Amino acid sequence: MSDIFNFCAGPAMLPQAVMQKAQQELIDWNGLGVSVMEISHRSKEFIALTQHADKTLRELMNIPSNYHVLFMHGGGRGQFTNVVNNFLGDNGKALYLVNGQWSSAAVKEAVKIVGEKNIDQINIVEKQDGLNQVVLPDLHKLDDDYRYVHYCANETVDGIEIFDDLDSPWPVVVDLSSTIMSRDIDVSKYAVIYAGAQKNIGPSGLSIVIVRDDMLKLPSLTQSSIMDYSVAQANDSMFNTPPTFAWYLAAEVFDWLSAQGGVKAMEALNKQKAALLYQCIDNNPFYTNGVAIQNRSRMNVTFQLVDSSLDSEFLKQAEQAGLVALKGHRVVGGMRASIYNAMPLEGVKALVTFMEAFARQYK
Repeated sequence: MSDIFNFCAGPAMLPQAVMQKAQQELIDWNGLGVSVMEISHRSKEFIALTQHADKTLRELMNIPSNYHVLFMHGGGRGQFTNVVNNFLGDNGKALYLVNGQWSSAAVKEAVKIVGEKNIDQINIVEKQDGLNQVVLPDLHKLDDDYRYVHYCANETVDGIEIFDDLDSPWPVVVDLSSTIMSRDIDVSKYAVIYAGAQKNIGPSGLSIVIVRDDMLKLPSLTQSSIMDYSVAQANDSMFNTPPTFAWYLAAEVFDWLSAQGGVKAMEALNKQKAALLYQCIDNNPFYTNGVAIQNRSRMNVTFQLVDSSLDSEFLKQAEQAGLVALKGHRVVGGMRASIYNAMPLEGVKALVTFMEAFARQYK
């Protein structure tokens, strides 16, 4: 195990076992004498890899047979645009729930395409006792008819996660970029799930889209063929050359997750990691967290030093201790520890030990 623990929000650390295997196979994959980056994406060897990746992901997430798994270009942000182009058509209208930076960014991209009259938004975060908490609206009381309702399950910048299921009369589209496979979900409750790869799946540049069959029948806007979900589905995500190395690494991560016991086992570990870190924050007056307990992210733990003048020193000493990328997002400041699936419990324990020692040093 490396002495460095990487808490970067994304691109994030990958499982060490996956990185070691990729290193061993870098110039000789599958006994072919060449790298997986150097073979045709239409070769029988690579096709077998993609089929295995699809099968393993379906098993990990228990994806029903009436859903398609697409491996797409553009990352998570690219799907902000793709969702609109694929599902709104000329006369469609959509509802967006806003709980932080990324859900807000999704709204902005949607408005660029179809205009404000076709996009409604509801801010679902309010302050109670000085803490940010999510209050989900009763969507059944709304009069408009929407093609879909969109939300982001976990806001990496703000450290806000929505654990409750969204009760909606319209199809639900969810951004799971930072939480996919971190906890067990019922895929059948969603019409579309999408996720950028660079947090819990693999390297940046790839995104996973899980789309229910009936959604592909909705009228779409004119768009590039490589971003058309129907085209991707009809061509097994290979209308053009896909990001092959990212796909290969994603397949390796899926295998690694299966070997760890699957999503339910990972959820139990993630709960343990998050509880340990939040306990440290709550029990030490040196640190604060501004999110209500029921909405505290398990993947992105944000916290502040009560004396912000010590922020630079905290980051300096943390890095010296092998704890890197703890600086909070530039919009909110403070600290952020991203503890995705690949972060071992030992990394969180090391961070807690450092935080306790740092607090004692400056009492």
